[in-house]
Amino acid sequence: MAAPLARMSVWPVTGRTLSTAAALCRRAAPLGPLPNDQFRGKDLESLKKYRSFIKYYRQADQENKKTNWWRTYRQFLYPSKGEGVQKVDIGFPRVSSSVAEGLKAQKEVLKANHKNPELEKASRQRTLRIPLDEVRAEWERTSGPSHIQRVAEHYGVYQDLFGEATFVPRVTLRVQYNTEEDAVMPVYNGNLVTPKEAAATPEVSFEAEEGSLWTLLLTNPDGHLRETDSEYVHWLVGNIPGNQVFSGDEVCHYFPAFPAKGTGYHRYIFILFKQEQRVDFKDELRPNPCHSLKLRTFKTLDFYRKYEDRITPAGLAFFQCAWDDSVTNVFHNILDMKEPIFDHQFPPVYHTPQVKFPHLQPLRYLDRYRDSDEPTYGIY
Repeated sequence: MAAPLARMSVWPVTGRTLSTAAALCRRAAPLGPLPNDQFRGKDLESLKKYRSFIKYYRQADQENKKTNWWRTYRQFLYPSKGEGVQKVDIGFPRVSSSVAEGLKAQKEVLKANHKNPELEKASRQRTLRIPLDEVRAEWERTSGPSHIQRVAEHYGVYQDLFGEATFVPRVTLRVQYNTEEDAVMPVYNGNLVTPKEAAATPEVSFEAEEGSLWTLLLTNPDGHLRETDSEYVHWLVGNIPGNQVFSGDEVCHYFPAFPAKGTGYHRYIFILFKQEQRVDFKDELRPNPCHSLKLRTFKTLDFYRKYEDRITPAGLAFFQCAWDDSVTNVFHNILDMKEPIFDHQFPPVYHTPQVKFPHLQPLRYLDRYRDSDEPTYGIY
Protein backbone atom coordinates (compact mmCIF):
# COMPACT_ATOMS: atom_id res chain seq x y z
CA MET A 1 0.00 0.00 0.00
CA ALA A 2 3.04 2.27 0.12
CA ALA A 3 3.36 2.71 -3.62
CA PRO A 4 -0.15 4.11 -4.29
CA LEU A 5 0.14 6.52 -1.40
CA ALA A 6 3.50 7.73 -2.65
CA ARG A 7 2.10 8.17 -6.15
CA MET A 8 -0.69 10.34 -4.83
CA SER A 9 1.78 12.53 -3.02
CA VAL A 10 3.87 13.08 -6.14
CA TRP A 11 1.14 13.93 -8.60
CA PRO A 12 -0.85 17.10 -7.81
CA VAL A 13 -4.58 16.74 -7.35
CA THR A 14 -6.70 18.80 -9.74
CA GLY A 15 -10.41 19.67 -9.53
CA ARG A 16 -12.56 19.43 -6.45
CA THR A 17 -11.31 17.84 -3.27
CA LEU A 18 -13.41 16.12 -0.67
CA SER A 19 -12.95 17.42 2.84
CA THR A 20 -13.89 15.25 5.78
CA ALA A 21 -13.47 17.97 8.40
CA ALA A 22 -16.57 18.63 10.50
CA ALA A 23 -17.33 21.46 12.89
CA LEU A 24 -18.78 20.34 16.18
CA CYS A 25 -21.20 22.72 17.92
CA ARG A 26 -22.86 22.44 21.25
CA ARG A 27 -26.52 23.28 21.51
CA ALA A 28 -27.20 25.88 24.16
CA ALA A 29 -29.92 25.38 26.72
CA PRO A 30 -33.17 27.36 26.22
CA LEU A 31 -33.68 30.56 28.16
CA GLY A 32 -36.72 29.15 29.91
CA PRO A 33 -39.32 26.41 29.82
CA LEU A 34 -40.50 25.44 26.37
CA PRO A 35 -44.20 25.49 25.41
CA ASN A 36 -46.10 22.48 26.79
CA ASP A 37 -42.99 21.40 28.67
CA GLN A 38 -45.09 20.41 31.68
CA PHE A 39 -46.75 17.67 29.63
CA ARG A 40 -43.52 16.11 28.40
CA GLY A 41 -43.23 12.40 29.27
CA LYS A 42 -46.76 12.18 30.67
CA ASP A 43 -49.55 9.94 29.56
CA LEU A 44 -52.39 11.81 27.88
CA GLU A 45 -54.98 9.78 29.76
CA SER A 46 -53.58 10.96 33.10
CA LEU A 47 -53.98 14.68 32.29
CA LYS A 48 -56.71 16.84 33.73
CA LYS A 49 -60.05 16.64 31.93
CA TYR A 50 -62.28 19.68 31.47
CA ARG A 51 -65.96 18.96 31.87
CA SER A 52 -67.05 22.06 29.93
CA PHE A 53 -65.63 24.27 27.23
CA ILE A 54 -66.02 27.36 29.42
CA LYS A 55 -63.53 26.04 32.00
CA TYR A 56 -61.08 25.14 29.25
CA TYR A 57 -61.50 28.55 27.62
CA ARG A 58 -60.84 30.38 30.89
CA GLN A 59 -57.72 28.37 31.57
CA ALA A 60 -56.45 28.90 28.01
CA ASP A 61 -57.14 32.64 28.27
CA GLN A 62 -55.11 32.85 31.48
CA GLU A 63 -52.19 31.01 29.88
CA ASN A 64 -52.39 33.26 26.84
CA LYS A 65 -52.11 36.40 28.95
CA LYS A 66 -48.93 35.25 30.68
CA THR A 67 -45.68 36.85 29.54
CA ASN A 68 -43.26 34.36 27.97
CA TRP A 69 -39.55 34.58 27.30
CA TRP A 70 -39.96 33.71 23.61
CA ARG A 71 -41.28 35.98 20.89
CA THR A 72 -44.46 35.19 19.04
CA TYR A 73 -44.86 35.10 15.29
CA ARG A 74 -46.73 38.40 15.34
CA GLN A 75 -43.92 40.03 17.30
CA PHE A 76 -41.45 38.85 14.68
CA LEU A 77 -43.58 40.37 11.92
CA TYR A 78 -44.26 43.65 13.74
CA PRO A 79 -41.33 44.18 16.13
CA SER A 80 -42.31 47.73 17.06
CA LYS A 81 -46.02 47.03 17.48
CA GLY A 82 -47.00 46.72 21.09
CA GLU A 83 -43.47 46.77 22.52
CA GLY A 84 -42.92 49.62 24.90
CA VAL A 85 -45.52 51.83 23.21
CA GLN A 86 -48.17 53.22 25.51
CA LYS A 87 -51.11 54.86 23.79
CA VAL A 88 -52.23 58.17 25.27
CA ASP A 89 -55.99 58.59 25.63
CA ILE A 90 -56.87 62.17 24.60
CA GLY A 91 -60.65 61.66 24.59
CA PHE A 92 -63.34 61.81 27.20
CA PRO A 93 -63.18 59.31 30.09
CA ARG A 94 -65.59 56.44 30.23
CA VAL A 95 -68.65 56.87 32.38
CA SER A 96 -68.43 53.91 34.73
CA SER A 97 -71.60 51.88 35.04
CA SER A 98 -72.38 48.90 37.20
CA VAL A 99 -72.03 45.60 35.34
CA ALA A 100 -74.35 43.88 37.77
CA GLU A 101 -77.12 46.39 37.14
CA GLY A 102 -76.73 45.95 33.39
CA LEU A 103 -76.99 42.17 33.65
CA LYS A 104 -79.97 42.49 35.93
CA ALA A 105 -81.75 44.74 33.43
CA GLN A 106 -81.03 42.28 30.61
CA LYS A 107 -82.46 39.39 32.62
CA GLU A 108 -85.60 41.37 33.34
CA VAL A 109 -86.06 42.09 29.65
CA LEU A 110 -85.57 38.42 28.80
CA LYS A 111 -88.13 37.36 31.41
CA ALA A 112 -90.64 39.87 30.09
CA ASN A 113 -90.11 38.63 26.53
CA HIS A 114 -90.56 35.00 27.57
CA LYS A 115 -93.84 35.85 29.30
CA ASN A 116 -95.20 37.79 26.31
CA PRO A 117 -97.58 35.50 24.35
CA GLU A 118 -97.66 37.81 21.32
CA LEU A 119 -93.90 37.56 20.85
CA GLU A 120 -94.07 33.79 21.21
CA LYS A 121 -96.84 33.55 18.61
CA ALA A 122 -95.05 35.86 16.15
CA SER A 123 -91.82 33.90 16.56
CA ARG A 124 -93.59 30.57 16.01
CA GLN A 125 -95.38 31.85 12.90
CA ARG A 126 -92.17 33.54 11.63
CA THR A 127 -93.76 36.98 11.52
CA LEU A 128 -91.61 38.56 14.22
CA ARG A 129 -90.03 41.85 13.21
CA ILE A 130 -86.94 43.12 15.03
CA PRO A 131 -86.77 46.94 15.37
CA LEU A 132 -83.33 47.64 13.91
CA ASP A 133 -83.43 51.28 14.98
CA GLU A 134 -83.70 50.25 18.62
CA VAL A 135 -80.93 47.69 18.18
CA ARG A 136 -78.61 50.27 16.64
CA ALA A 137 -79.44 52.79 19.39
CA GLU A 138 -78.61 50.17 22.02
CA TRP A 139 -75.35 49.34 20.25
CA GLU A 140 -74.35 53.01 20.04
CA ARG A 141 -75.08 53.43 23.74
CA THR A 142 -73.16 50.37 24.97
CA SER A 143 -70.37 48.77 22.92
CA GLY A 144 -70.49 50.89 19.77
CA PRO A 145 -67.77 53.42 20.71
CA SER A 146 -65.22 50.72 21.53
CA HIS A 147 -66.03 48.88 18.29
CA ILE A 148 -65.53 52.06 16.26
CA GLN A 149 -62.20 52.62 17.99
CA ARG A 150 -61.02 49.13 17.07
CA VAL A 151 -62.03 49.62 13.44
CA ALA A 152 -60.24 52.98 13.31
CA GLU A 153 -57.10 51.41 14.77
CA HIS A 154 -57.28 48.69 12.13
CA TYR A 155 -57.35 51.32 9.38
CA GLY A 156 -54.51 53.30 10.99
CA VAL A 157 -56.60 56.42 11.61
CA TYR A 158 -55.13 57.27 15.01
CA GLN A 159 -51.57 56.45 13.96
CA ASP A 160 -51.67 58.73 10.90
CA LEU A 161 -53.55 61.63 12.51
CA PHE A 162 -52.53 61.66 16.18
CA GLY A 163 -49.34 59.60 16.32
CA GLU A 164 -49.23 57.62 19.57
CA ALA A 165 -52.55 58.99 20.84
CA THR A 166 -56.03 57.50 20.66
CA PHE A 167 -59.56 58.22 21.87
CA VAL A 168 -62.91 56.50 22.16
CA PRO A 169 -65.61 58.26 20.06
CA ARG A 170 -68.18 58.82 22.79
CA VAL A 171 -70.43 60.95 20.54
CA THR A 172 -72.10 59.19 17.62
CA LEU A 173 -71.40 61.14 14.43
CA ARG A 174 -73.96 60.66 11.65
CA VAL A 175 -72.88 61.79 8.17
CA GLN A 176 -74.72 61.32 4.91
CA TYR A 177 -74.41 62.60 1.34
CA ASN A 178 -77.47 63.45 -0.73
CA THR A 179 -76.90 62.27 -4.29
CA GLU A 180 -78.53 63.52 -7.46
CA GLU A 181 -80.84 60.51 -7.72
CA ASP A 182 -82.66 61.54 -4.52
CA ALA A 183 -80.78 58.82 -2.69
CA VAL A 184 -78.69 59.00 0.45
CA MET A 185 -75.16 57.67 0.87
CA PRO A 186 -74.33 57.31 4.59
CA VAL A 187 -70.83 57.37 6.02
CA TYR A 188 -70.09 54.69 8.57
CA ASN A 189 -66.60 53.46 9.40
CA GLY A 190 -64.64 52.61 6.27
CA ASN A 191 -67.44 52.06 3.76
CA LEU A 192 -66.89 52.95 0.10
CA VAL A 193 -68.14 56.28 -1.25
CA THR A 194 -67.41 57.43 -4.79
CA PRO A 195 -66.06 60.95 -5.50
CA LYS A 196 -69.21 61.70 -7.44
CA GLU A 197 -71.35 60.94 -4.38
CA ALA A 198 -69.04 63.03 -2.13
CA ALA A 199 -69.06 66.08 -4.40
CA ALA A 200 -71.50 68.19 -2.35
CA THR A 201 -71.47 69.20 1.30
CA PRO A 202 -72.82 66.37 3.50
CA GLU A 203 -75.42 66.52 6.23
CA VAL A 204 -73.90 66.02 9.68
CA SER A 205 -75.86 65.41 12.86
CA PHE A 206 -75.00 64.41 16.42
CA GLU A 207 -76.45 64.66 19.88
CA ALA A 208 -75.33 67.82 21.66
CA GLU A 209 -76.34 69.71 24.77
CA GLU A 210 -77.86 73.14 24.45
CA GLY A 211 -75.21 75.84 24.63
CA SER A 212 -72.28 73.54 23.82
CA LEU A 213 -69.70 74.37 21.12
CA TRP A 214 -68.14 71.96 18.66
CA THR A 215 -65.57 71.79 15.86
CA LEU A 216 -65.92 69.55 12.79
CA LEU A 217 -62.95 68.53 10.66
CA LEU A 218 -62.75 66.56 7.40
CA THR A 219 -59.25 65.60 6.32
CA ASN A 220 -57.53 63.25 3.88
CA PRO A 221 -54.21 61.78 5.11
CA ASP A 222 -53.58 59.79 1.90
CA GLY A 223 -53.95 62.33 -0.88
CA HIS A 224 -51.12 64.85 -0.56
CA LEU A 225 -49.24 65.05 -3.86
CA ARG A 226 -45.91 66.35 -2.53
CA GLU A 227 -45.50 65.65 1.20
CA THR A 228 -46.06 62.15 2.54
CA ASP A 229 -46.69 63.20 6.16
CA SER A 230 -49.12 66.02 5.31
CA GLU A 231 -52.84 66.04 4.69
CA TYR A 232 -55.40 68.01 2.75
CA VAL A 233 -58.13 69.67 4.79
CA HIS A 234 -61.45 69.37 2.98
CA TRP A 235 -63.73 71.00 5.53
CA LEU A 236 -63.29 72.80 8.83
CA VAL A 237 -66.12 74.38 10.81
CA GLY A 238 -65.57 75.80 14.29
CA ASN A 239 -67.72 77.19 17.10
CA ILE A 240 -70.74 75.09 16.11
CA PRO A 241 -73.64 75.88 18.47
CA GLY A 242 -75.24 72.61 19.53
CA ASN A 243 -75.65 70.35 16.51
CA GLN A 244 -76.30 73.18 14.03
CA VAL A 245 -73.28 72.61 11.79
CA PHE A 246 -74.17 75.23 9.20
CA SER A 247 -74.53 77.87 11.93
CA GLY A 248 -70.87 77.61 12.92
CA ASP A 249 -67.86 79.55 11.66
CA GLU A 250 -66.73 78.01 8.37
CA VAL A 251 -62.95 78.25 8.66
CA CYS A 252 -62.35 76.30 5.43
CA HIS A 253 -65.20 75.65 3.02
CA TYR A 254 -66.02 72.17 1.76
CA PHE A 255 -63.96 70.76 -1.09
CA PRO A 256 -64.96 67.59 -2.99
CA ALA A 257 -62.92 64.42 -2.82
CA PHE A 258 -60.22 64.07 -5.49
CA PRO A 259 -58.19 60.86 -5.07
CA ALA A 260 -55.60 60.80 -7.84
CA LYS A 261 -55.76 58.09 -10.45
CA GLY A 262 -53.63 55.08 -9.63
CA THR A 263 -53.24 55.82 -5.90
CA GLY A 264 -55.86 53.34 -4.67
CA TYR A 265 -58.31 54.01 -1.87
CA HIS A 266 -58.06 57.18 0.23
CA ARG A 267 -59.42 57.65 3.75
CA TYR A 268 -61.60 60.70 4.31
CA ILE A 269 -61.99 61.18 8.05
CA PHE A 270 -64.56 63.24 9.96
CA ILE A 271 -63.46 64.21 13.48
CA LEU A 272 -65.74 65.99 15.92
CA PHE A 273 -64.13 68.04 18.70
CA LYS A 274 -65.94 69.40 21.72
CA GLN A 275 -64.86 72.90 22.74
CA GLU A 276 -64.51 74.09 26.31
CA GLN A 277 -65.05 77.67 25.20
CA ARG A 278 -65.25 79.77 22.08
CA VAL A 279 -62.05 79.48 20.01
CA ASP A 280 -60.59 82.04 17.62
CA PHE A 281 -59.49 80.16 14.48
CA LYS A 282 -58.06 83.18 12.65
CA ASP A 283 -54.72 81.38 12.10
CA GLU A 284 -56.54 78.51 10.34
CA LEU A 285 -58.81 80.73 8.22
CA ARG A 286 -58.67 80.06 4.48
CA PRO A 287 -60.02 82.31 1.70
CA ASN A 288 -63.40 81.50 0.25
CA PRO A 289 -63.22 79.95 -2.29
CA CYS A 290 -59.92 78.18 -1.58
CA HIS A 291 -58.76 76.25 -4.65
CA SER A 292 -55.09 76.13 -3.72
CA LEU A 293 -53.68 72.81 -2.59
CA LYS A 294 -50.82 74.63 -0.88
CA LEU A 295 -53.24 76.52 1.35
CA ARG A 296 -55.15 73.32 2.10
CA THR A 297 -52.04 71.51 3.34
CA PHE A 298 -52.83 70.48 6.90
CA LYS A 299 -51.69 68.35 9.83
CA THR A 300 -54.24 67.19 12.37
CA LEU A 301 -51.62 66.56 15.04
CA ASP A 302 -50.29 70.13 14.83
CA PHE A 303 -53.85 71.47 14.86
CA TYR A 304 -54.70 69.48 17.99
CA ARG A 305 -51.48 70.43 19.80
CA LYS A 306 -52.22 74.08 19.16
CA TYR A 307 -55.73 73.98 20.63
CA GLU A 308 -55.54 70.93 22.93
CA ASP A 309 -56.41 72.98 26.02
CA ARG A 310 -59.73 74.02 24.47
CA ILE A 311 -60.85 71.10 22.26
CA THR A 312 -61.30 67.38 22.94
CA PRO A 313 -61.97 64.72 20.25
CA ALA A 314 -65.37 63.19 20.77
CA GLY A 315 -66.69 61.75 17.48
CA LEU A 316 -65.31 59.87 14.48
CA ALA A 317 -66.54 58.65 11.10
CA PHE A 318 -64.67 57.94 7.88
CA PHE A 319 -65.11 56.50 4.40
CA GLN A 320 -62.88 55.21 1.63
CA CYS A 321 -62.80 56.74 -1.82
CA ALA A 322 -61.11 55.82 -5.11
CA TRP A 323 -60.76 57.59 -8.46
CA ASP A 324 -63.61 57.96 -10.92
CA ASP A 325 -64.41 60.23 -13.88
CA SER A 326 -65.58 63.13 -11.72
CA VAL A 327 -62.04 63.60 -10.30
CA THR A 328 -60.82 64.73 -13.75
CA ASN A 329 -63.35 67.56 -13.67
CA VAL A 330 -62.10 68.63 -10.22
CA PHE A 331 -58.48 68.86 -11.37
CA HIS A 332 -59.25 70.62 -14.67
CA ASN A 333 -62.08 73.00 -13.76
CA ILE A 334 -61.68 73.65 -10.02
CA LEU A 335 -57.97 73.25 -9.28
CA ASP A 336 -57.03 74.43 -12.80
CA MET A 337 -54.16 71.97 -13.13
CA LYS A 338 -53.18 68.93 -15.12
CA GLU A 339 -54.49 65.73 -13.61
CA PRO A 340 -51.70 63.56 -12.16
CA ILE A 341 -51.83 59.90 -13.08
CA PHE A 342 -49.80 57.37 -11.12
CA ASP A 343 -48.88 54.06 -12.71
CA HIS A 344 -46.73 51.23 -11.48
CA GLN A 345 -43.70 50.56 -13.67
CA PHE A 346 -43.38 46.81 -13.84
CA PRO A 347 -39.89 45.41 -14.47
CA PRO A 348 -39.35 43.74 -17.85
CA VAL A 349 -40.20 40.09 -18.09
CA TYR A 350 -37.16 37.96 -17.49
CA HIS A 351 -36.41 35.07 -19.85
CA THR A 352 -33.61 32.61 -19.51
CA PRO A 353 -30.94 32.68 -22.24
CA GLN A 354 -32.18 31.15 -25.46
CA VAL A 355 -31.21 27.55 -26.05
CA LYS A 356 -30.07 26.64 -29.57
CA PHE A 357 -31.87 23.30 -29.54
CA PRO A 358 -34.90 23.67 -27.20
CA HIS A 359 -35.70 20.06 -26.50
CA LEU A 360 -39.21 19.28 -25.25
CA GLN A 361 -40.23 22.96 -25.35
CA PRO A 362 -43.55 24.22 -26.75
CA LEU A 363 -43.71 25.65 -30.23
CA ARG A 364 -44.18 29.22 -28.96
CA TYR A 365 -40.87 28.98 -27.08
CA LEU A 366 -39.24 31.12 -29.80
CA ASP A 367 -41.86 33.86 -29.34
CA ARG A 368 -40.14 34.91 -26.10
CA TYR A 369 -37.07 36.02 -28.04
CA ARG A 370 -38.69 37.93 -30.89
CA ASP A 371 -37.41 41.46 -31.52
CA SER A 372 -40.91 42.91 -32.05
CA ASP A 373 -43.53 43.51 -29.35
CA GLU A 374 -46.28 41.91 -31.40
CA PRO A 375 -48.29 39.57 -29.16
CA THR A 376 -48.19 36.06 -30.50
CA TYR A 377 -49.31 34.13 -27.44
CA GLY A 378 -52.28 31.91 -28.16
CA ILE A 379 -51.98 31.87 -31.96
CA TYR A 380 -50.75 28.28 -32.08
